[in-house]
Amino acid sequence: MIRRIVLQLMIAGLLLAGGIAMFQDRLLYFPEQVGLPALQAEAQRDGLRIWPAEGEFRGLVREPEGPARATLVLFHGNAGHAGHRTYYAGLARLGVRVILAEYPGYGPRSGAPGEEVMVADAAETLALARRDFAVPVLLAGESLGAGVAAAVYARAPESVAALWLITPWDRLVNVARHHYPWLPVDWMLRDRYDSLTHLVDVQIPVAVMVAERDTIVPARFGRHLYEQLRAPKRLWQVSGAGHNDWLDHVDERWWAEVADYLLQSHRAKGDTASANWKRP
Repeated sequence: MIRRIVLQLMIAGLLLAGGIAMFQDRLLYFPEQVGLPALQAEAQRDGLRIWPAEGEFRGLVREPEGPARATLVLFHGNAGHAGHRTYYAGLARLGVRVILAEYPGYGPRSGAPGEEVMVADAAETLALARRDFAVPVLLAGESLGAGVAAAVYARAPESVAALWLITPWDRLVNVARHHYPWLPVDWMLRDRYDSLTHLVDVQIPVAVMVAERDTIVPARFGRHLYEQLRAPKRLWQVSGAGHNDWLDHVDERWWAEVADYLLQSHRAKGDTASANWKRP
Protein backbone atom coordinates (compact mmCIF):
# COMPACT_ATOMS: atom_id res chain seq x y z
CA MET A 1 0.00 0.00 0.00
CA ILE A 2 2.78 2.41 0.96
CA ARG A 3 4.72 1.56 -2.20
CA ARG A 4 1.63 2.28 -4.27
CA ILE A 5 1.16 5.68 -2.62
CA VAL A 6 4.82 6.54 -3.11
CA LEU A 7 4.65 5.46 -6.76
CA GLN A 8 1.51 7.53 -7.31
CA LEU A 9 3.18 10.58 -5.74
CA MET A 10 6.25 10.10 -7.92
CA ILE A 11 4.13 9.84 -11.05
CA ALA A 12 2.14 12.92 -10.05
CA GLY A 13 5.38 14.81 -9.40
CA LEU A 14 6.80 13.80 -12.77
CA LEU A 15 3.61 14.86 -14.52
CA LEU A 16 3.68 18.21 -12.73
CA ALA A 17 7.35 18.75 -13.55
CA GLY A 18 6.76 17.75 -17.16
CA GLY A 19 3.80 20.11 -17.44
CA ILE A 20 5.81 23.00 -16.04
CA ALA A 21 8.71 22.23 -18.37
CA MET A 22 6.37 22.09 -21.35
CA PHE A 23 4.45 25.26 -20.52
CA GLN A 24 7.19 27.28 -18.80
CA ASP A 25 6.86 30.12 -21.32
CA ARG A 26 3.35 30.73 -19.96
CA LEU A 27 4.82 31.04 -16.48
CA LEU A 28 7.54 33.47 -17.57
CA TYR A 29 6.01 35.65 -20.29
CA PHE A 30 2.73 37.54 -20.01
CA PRO A 31 2.51 39.64 -23.19
CA GLU A 32 -0.41 41.94 -23.85
CA GLN A 33 -1.31 42.70 -27.44
CA VAL A 34 -2.54 46.09 -28.65
CA GLY A 35 -3.06 47.46 -32.14
CA LEU A 36 -0.59 50.05 -33.42
CA PRO A 37 -3.24 52.77 -34.02
CA ALA A 38 -4.54 52.44 -30.46
CA LEU A 39 -1.01 52.43 -29.04
CA GLN A 40 -0.08 55.46 -31.12
CA ALA A 41 -3.11 57.43 -29.94
CA GLU A 42 -2.38 56.58 -26.31
CA ALA A 43 1.31 57.39 -26.68
CA GLN A 44 0.61 60.80 -28.18
CA ARG A 45 -1.41 61.73 -25.10
CA ASP A 46 1.71 61.07 -23.02
CA GLY A 47 4.02 63.00 -25.34
CA LEU A 48 5.55 59.92 -26.97
CA ARG A 49 5.71 58.88 -30.60
CA ILE A 50 6.14 55.66 -32.53
CA TRP A 51 9.77 54.68 -33.19
CA PRO A 52 11.23 54.40 -35.71
CA ALA A 53 9.14 56.71 -37.86
CA GLU A 54 9.50 54.36 -40.83
CA GLY A 55 9.89 50.61 -40.94
CA GLU A 56 9.08 47.99 -38.34
CA PHE A 57 7.75 49.27 -35.01
CA ARG A 58 10.35 48.93 -32.25
CA GLY A 59 8.99 51.03 -29.43
CA LEU A 60 7.95 54.46 -28.20
CA VAL A 61 10.21 57.49 -27.87
CA ARG A 62 9.99 60.64 -25.76
CA GLU A 63 12.22 63.58 -26.61
CA PRO A 64 13.49 66.12 -24.08
CA GLU A 65 12.59 69.76 -24.62
CA GLY A 66 16.19 70.77 -25.29
CA PRO A 67 19.16 68.89 -26.74
CA ALA A 68 19.37 65.30 -25.52
CA ARG A 69 22.26 64.54 -23.20
CA ALA A 70 21.87 60.79 -23.84
CA THR A 71 19.46 58.21 -25.21
CA LEU A 72 18.10 55.63 -22.77
CA VAL A 73 16.86 52.35 -24.28
CA LEU A 74 14.58 50.64 -21.75
CA PHE A 75 13.54 46.97 -21.94
CA HIS A 76 10.47 46.35 -19.80
CA GLY A 77 9.44 43.42 -17.62
CA ASN A 78 7.63 40.23 -18.59
CA ALA A 79 4.04 41.51 -18.52
CA GLY A 80 1.96 44.01 -20.50
CA HIS A 81 3.63 46.08 -23.21
CA ALA A 82 5.91 49.09 -23.63
CA GLY A 83 3.00 51.53 -23.45
CA HIS A 84 2.52 50.59 -19.80
CA ARG A 85 5.96 52.02 -18.90
CA THR A 86 5.45 55.68 -19.72
CA TYR A 87 6.64 56.66 -16.23
CA TYR A 88 10.22 56.23 -17.48
CA ALA A 89 9.52 58.94 -20.04
CA GLY A 90 9.73 61.41 -17.15
CA LEU A 91 13.50 61.23 -17.52
CA ALA A 92 13.04 63.50 -20.55
CA ARG A 93 12.68 66.34 -18.03
CA LEU A 94 16.30 65.66 -17.10
CA GLY A 95 17.54 65.90 -20.65
CA VAL A 96 17.38 62.19 -21.52
CA ARG A 97 15.75 60.86 -24.68
CA VAL A 98 13.80 57.76 -23.66
CA ILE A 99 13.04 54.78 -25.90
CA LEU A 100 10.56 52.29 -24.46
CA ALA A 101 11.58 49.24 -26.48
CA GLU A 102 9.10 46.51 -27.40
CA TYR A 103 9.61 42.75 -27.69
CA PRO A 104 8.36 40.35 -30.37
CA GLY A 105 4.91 39.09 -29.38
CA TYR A 106 4.18 42.14 -27.21
CA GLY A 107 2.09 45.22 -28.01
CA PRO A 108 1.55 45.47 -31.77
CA ARG A 109 4.54 43.27 -32.66
CA SER A 110 4.19 39.78 -34.08
CA GLY A 111 6.21 36.78 -32.99
CA ALA A 112 6.59 34.77 -29.81
CA PRO A 113 8.69 35.65 -26.77
CA GLY A 114 11.73 33.63 -25.74
CA GLU A 115 15.26 34.42 -24.64
CA GLU A 116 17.02 33.77 -27.95
CA VAL A 117 14.47 35.72 -30.00
CA MET A 118 14.14 38.60 -27.53
CA VAL A 119 17.86 39.13 -26.99
CA ALA A 120 18.62 39.03 -30.72
CA ASP A 121 15.79 41.48 -31.38
CA ALA A 122 16.91 43.75 -28.53
CA ALA A 123 20.41 43.86 -29.99
CA GLU A 124 18.89 45.06 -33.27
CA THR A 125 16.92 47.72 -31.38
CA LEU A 126 20.11 48.94 -29.72
CA ALA A 127 21.87 49.14 -33.10
CA LEU A 128 18.97 51.17 -34.52
CA ALA A 129 19.08 53.56 -31.58
CA ARG A 130 22.77 54.14 -32.16
CA ARG A 131 22.08 54.69 -35.87
CA ASP A 132 19.29 57.22 -35.27
CA PHE A 133 20.77 59.16 -32.36
CA ALA A 134 24.33 60.45 -32.05
CA VAL A 135 24.46 60.98 -28.28
CA PRO A 136 25.68 58.26 -25.86
CA VAL A 137 23.31 55.33 -25.42
CA LEU A 138 22.33 54.15 -21.94
CA LEU A 139 20.89 50.65 -21.62
CA ALA A 140 18.24 49.84 -19.02
CA GLY A 141 15.99 46.96 -18.09
CA GLU A 142 13.43 46.17 -15.43
CA SER A 143 13.03 42.64 -14.02
CA LEU A 144 13.08 40.32 -17.05
CA GLY A 145 14.23 43.30 -19.10
CA ALA A 146 17.32 43.57 -16.88
CA GLY A 147 18.23 40.06 -18.03
CA VAL A 148 17.68 41.12 -21.64
CA ALA A 149 19.77 44.28 -21.17
CA ALA A 150 22.64 42.31 -19.60
CA ALA A 151 22.66 39.85 -22.52
CA VAL A 152 22.55 42.66 -25.08
CA TYR A 153 25.44 44.43 -23.37
CA ALA A 154 27.50 41.23 -23.58
CA ARG A 155 26.94 41.17 -27.34
CA ALA A 156 27.95 44.78 -27.96
CA PRO A 157 29.78 46.23 -24.95
CA GLU A 158 31.29 49.03 -27.01
CA SER A 159 27.79 50.32 -27.87
CA VAL A 160 26.73 51.28 -24.35
CA ALA A 161 27.89 54.11 -22.08
CA ALA A 162 26.16 52.96 -18.88
CA LEU A 163 23.78 50.28 -17.65
CA TRP A 164 20.73 50.55 -15.35
CA LEU A 165 19.26 47.36 -13.88
CA ILE A 166 15.91 47.66 -12.08
CA THR A 167 14.79 44.82 -9.75
CA PRO A 168 17.21 42.42 -11.50
CA TRP A 169 18.24 38.87 -10.66
CA ASP A 170 21.67 37.30 -10.84
CA ARG A 171 20.53 34.13 -12.61
CA LEU A 172 16.93 33.26 -13.46
CA VAL A 173 17.49 29.72 -12.21
CA ASN A 174 18.00 31.09 -8.68
CA VAL A 175 14.65 32.87 -8.80
CA ALA A 176 13.01 29.70 -10.14
CA ARG A 177 14.50 27.68 -7.26
CA HIS A 178 13.11 30.24 -4.83
CA HIS A 179 9.56 29.89 -6.18
CA TYR A 180 9.66 26.16 -6.97
CA PRO A 181 12.06 24.60 -4.43
CA TRP A 182 10.60 21.09 -4.97
CA LEU A 183 11.35 21.03 -8.72
CA PRO A 184 14.62 20.25 -10.55
CA VAL A 185 14.64 23.65 -12.19
CA ASP A 186 18.30 23.42 -13.21
CA TRP A 187 17.53 21.00 -16.00
CA MET A 188 13.92 22.08 -16.63
CA LEU A 189 14.58 25.76 -17.31
CA ARG A 190 15.02 26.51 -21.01
CA ASP A 191 15.52 30.30 -20.92
CA ARG A 192 18.39 31.08 -18.53
CA TYR A 193 18.91 34.89 -18.49
CA ASP A 194 22.25 34.49 -16.72
CA SER A 195 23.17 38.09 -15.95
CA LEU A 196 26.14 37.10 -13.78
CA THR A 197 27.81 35.50 -16.77
CA HIS A 198 26.82 38.25 -19.19
CA LEU A 199 28.25 40.96 -16.95
CA VAL A 200 31.37 39.18 -15.73
CA ASP A 201 33.61 41.55 -17.71
CA VAL A 202 31.46 44.69 -17.57
CA GLN A 203 33.53 47.86 -17.36
CA ILE A 204 30.98 50.64 -17.83
CA PRO A 205 29.13 52.23 -14.88
CA VAL A 206 26.23 50.11 -13.62
CA ALA A 207 23.30 51.38 -11.56
CA VAL A 208 21.30 48.71 -9.72
CA MET A 209 17.95 49.21 -7.99
CA VAL A 210 16.36 46.59 -5.74
CA ALA A 211 13.08 46.75 -3.81
CA GLU A 212 13.41 45.86 -0.15
CA ARG A 213 10.16 43.86 0.06
CA ASP A 214 10.22 42.31 -3.40
CA THR A 215 8.54 38.90 -3.27
CA ILE A 216 8.76 38.23 -7.02
CA VAL A 217 12.49 38.84 -7.49
CA PRO A 218 13.75 39.02 -3.89
CA ALA A 219 16.27 41.79 -3.35
CA ARG A 220 19.02 39.36 -2.39
CA PHE A 221 19.36 38.22 -6.00
CA GLY A 222 19.87 41.77 -7.24
CA ARG A 223 22.29 42.51 -4.41
CA HIS A 224 24.28 39.40 -5.25
CA LEU A 225 24.55 40.52 -8.86
CA TYR A 226 25.68 43.96 -7.70
CA GLU A 227 28.31 42.51 -5.36
CA GLN A 228 29.85 40.47 -8.18
CA LEU A 229 30.27 43.43 -10.53
CA ARG A 230 33.82 44.70 -10.84
CA ALA A 231 32.83 47.84 -12.74
CA PRO A 232 32.05 51.29 -11.33
CA LYS A 233 28.68 50.76 -9.70
CA ARG A 234 26.01 52.12 -7.42
CA LEU A 235 23.20 50.34 -5.60
CA TRP A 236 19.87 51.77 -4.50
CA GLN A 237 17.68 49.68 -2.19
CA VAL A 238 14.21 51.24 -2.02
CA SER A 239 12.89 50.81 1.51
CA GLY A 240 9.42 49.36 1.97
CA ALA A 241 8.96 48.76 -1.78
CA GLY A 242 7.74 45.67 -3.57
CA HIS A 243 8.38 44.49 -7.12
CA ASN A 244 5.40 46.32 -8.62
CA ASP A 245 4.92 49.31 -6.31
CA TRP A 246 8.43 50.75 -6.04
CA LEU A 247 7.30 53.79 -8.02
CA ASP A 248 5.22 54.83 -5.00
CA HIS A 249 8.37 54.85 -2.85
CA VAL A 250 10.61 57.16 -4.87
CA ASP A 251 10.41 60.84 -5.78
CA GLU A 252 11.92 63.35 -8.18
CA ARG A 253 15.14 63.53 -6.17
CA TRP A 254 15.63 59.77 -6.59
CA TRP A 255 15.09 59.97 -10.37
CA ALA A 256 17.58 62.84 -10.54
CA GLU A 257 20.17 60.81 -8.58
CA VAL A 258 19.86 57.87 -10.95
CA ALA A 259 19.99 60.06 -14.07
CA ASP A 260 23.02 61.93 -12.74
CA TYR A 261 24.87 58.69 -12.12
CA LEU A 262 24.05 57.26 -15.55
CA LEU A 263 25.02 60.44 -17.35
CA GLN A 264 28.42 60.63 -15.67
CA SER A 265 29.84 57.75 -17.70
CA HIS A 266 33.39 59.07 -17.22
CA ARG A 267 33.48 57.87 -13.59
CA ALA A 268 36.75 56.33 -12.50
CA LYS A 269 37.00 52.55 -12.47
CA GLY A 270 36.33 51.15 -9.03
CA ASP A 271 33.94 53.91 -7.90
CA THR A 272 31.20 52.23 -5.85
CA ALA A 273 28.39 53.36 -3.60
CA SER A 274 25.21 52.00 -2.11
CA ALA A 275 22.32 53.44 -0.18
CA ASN A 276 18.95 52.59 1.27
CA TRP A 277 16.41 54.95 -0.25
CA LYS A 278 13.45 55.96 1.86
CA ARG A 279 11.06 58.54 0.49
CA PRO A 280 10.93 61.60 2.78
